[in-house]
Amino acid sequence: MAALKRVGIFGTGTCLPSKVLTNQELATKVETSDEWIQSRTGIRERRVLSPGQYTSDLAAEAGRRALEMAGLAAEELDMIVVGTCTPDNLLPNTACHVQHKLGAANSAAVDVNAACTGFLYSLAAGTGMVANGTCRNALVIGAESLSTIVDYTDRNSCVIFGDGAGAAVLRETDGPREVLASFLGAKGDVDGCMLVPAGGARMPATHATVDGRKHFIQMKGREVYEFAVRKMVAMTERAAAHAGVQVKDLACIVPHQVNLRILESAAKRLELPMDKLYVNIDRYGNTSAASVPIALDEAHRQGRFKSGDLICLVAFGAGLTWASSLLRW
Repeated sequence: MAALKRVGIFGTGTCLPSKVLTNQELATKVETSDEWIQSRTGIRERRVLSPGQYTSDLAAEAGRRALEMAGLAAEELDMIVVGTCTPDNLLPNTACHVQHKLGAANSAAVDVNAACTGFLYSLAAGTGMVANGTCRNALVIGAESLSTIVDYTDRNSCVIFGDGAGAAVLRETDGPREVLASFLGAKGDVDGCMLVPAGGARMPATHATVDGRKHFIQMKGREVYEFAVRKMVAMTERAAAHAGVQVKDLACIVPHQVNLRILESAAKRLELPMDKLYVNIDRYGNTSAASVPIALDEAHRQGRFKSGDLICLVAFGAGLTWASSLLRW
């Protein structure tokens, strides 16, 4: 058996809708206020799709920017993996739409749905395919249009979510940059914590499901909070242990932007200052599978990483699912 190749991230990119939805605007839709939202979530505003804009549009533009940074043409891609729980259609997959929009005629295309953990699951899949020689160049994307499945009559959930996409280009590396490890997990007996009840084969769309608002996100906030804090701590510690270092020795943690209070609680348990975490939830809200790659791209472009730095990506979401990835930059 041939030895596995070392795989690194050679480009990152982001696409955010231009339309901004502020807390003040949300207060005109549902009983809430800027103070109420910020005190509970840390969110000031989020981005939402414009009419005629779709998940694949965001994903393709984020991918285009990542390819530009990597100096790679779309025709050189062998694989596109899109992590999303808000696909353009049930079929075909969103990755096929992205392939067409990029002009990546030589690429295979597949979606991964692990909700907010979708990008890290996709990163693990893409890394494995490059490492074992299935493909040479992979584009991994996390993209969401959560505004299309948010119930704007439910103030506990509608204030949290936003739209966006982030991407990373993977290929073989002979330098310091490398995806060192990915750790994935799931617990499938608690899907009631976060779910969209209707729209799939279990509960196809009917007048009754539409009237009952069954096509929108339903969430149990307290259960999600406790789960997210525990998993962020455990998965960050696991990544550090794999590298043979202490958590404090990680250069940066790029977490899923789920809720500022959750991130603060996890940082406290990890005995880390908040500046060790890259946080942008105040501007974008929770963008599910897109949140980690958006934050990674922003931190990268701001010069937060230097060559050789150890970086931990960590996420958790519906399923329940969780994951962390350890990178050497």
